Amino acid sequence: MSEGFGLDNLPYGAVARPGGQAELAVRLGDHAVPLAPFEAAAGLPAGTLSGPVLNPLLALGPDAWAALRATLRERLAGAPELVPLAELEPRLPVAVGDYVDFYSSLEHASNLGRMFRPDADPLLPNWRELPVGYHGRAGSIVVSGTPVRRPRGQLPASGRPGFGPSQRLDIELELGFVTGPPGTRIPTTAAADHVFGFVLVNDWSARDIQRWEYQPLGPFLGKSFATSIAPWIVPLAALEPYRVPAPPQDPEPHEYLLTEGDWALDLELEVELNGTIVSRTNARGLYWTFPQQLAHATVNGAPARPGDLFASGTISGAEPGTMGSLIELTWGGRDPLRLADGGERTFLEDGDTVVLRGRSADGAVSLGEVAGTILPA
Repeated sequence: MSEGFGLDNLPYGAVARPGGQAELAVRLGDHAVPLAPFEAAAGLPAGTLSGPVLNPLLALGPDAWAALRATLRERLAGAPELVPLAELEPRLPVAVGDYVDFYSSLEHASNLGRMFRPDADPLLPNWRELPVGYHGRAGSIVVSGTPVRRPRGQLPASGRPGFGPSQRLDIELELGFVTGPPGTRIPTTAAADHVFGFVLVNDWSARDIQRWEYQPLGPFLGKSFATSIAPWIVPLAALEPYRVPAPPQDPEPHEYLLTEGDWALDLELEVELNGTIVSRTNARGLYWTFPQQLAHATVNGAPARPGDLFASGTISGAEPGTMGSLIELTWGGRDPLRLADGGERTFLEDGDTVVLRGRSADGAVSLGEVAGTILPA
């Protein structure tokens, strides 16, 4: 577990001793280091690192982030105060004010389009013109390890819809970014001034509820019951070495969506279900990059604020075993996954545990993991 959590990474989070108050920390190996003692040395305003969430730090912007990171890299090379993670409970590292979920993987959008609209073009006309997204529910975002209760809702039927527990509960492997200083109409060239860091996201999805409700206004109860995030936010600075060219875009995006430089992230991702790895993929294949996502989300004047979460949407590849959701891995439930324990799955059953993981190919930077276990409705 400690691999990828050295001085090249230094992700930020919030932890607490059992029954205690949350405090901010940086992760080093399998330990947490309290952040508050480094506040003055980094030249940060008093109280920036003394609260239970990172929002005050996020609001300060890149210069403050760089100063803290430099201070930590210098001082953690010595003998810092280390607290074993085994003695701590993870807490939500940010107070999420707004949550946006995009639909940025061409492969995922095409796969679901073929399933949901088999007699039409898999992609709707707008998909290649803009980063499609929807406004999620920030209040149901939970930290890794929090159990997820199976949702109830209206379910499709041959006649009038029924009502009951979802029978097609799914996961979505996603990569999210957290914003810093407030802003609106943020150009792609300013993304690095507003994006603090990245976090693994599991956007749990009830496919039967979703399929009945999603037209004409999109996801609602099929998504809003729970979204899990990893405990540690990896700063953008740690991911700079892994910026690579994004896939080509056709047609060329509108001017406000054009980017300069490489903005895809070469990060290896995997999905584990009940101890069996069922998918491996990479975030570099996302069609829409995070500067484009942020630019589109704010181009109409909508604000981004410290602690807002923007998720990529399911990350899927083109090859078998590279899809980021069960509905794709089993092609709508028609071809079950065979697990190492002898079980088979099309969608999640009560008691199932899902773990998502992410890391750089060289192992120097890890996103950690986001885990959740399904409880009965």
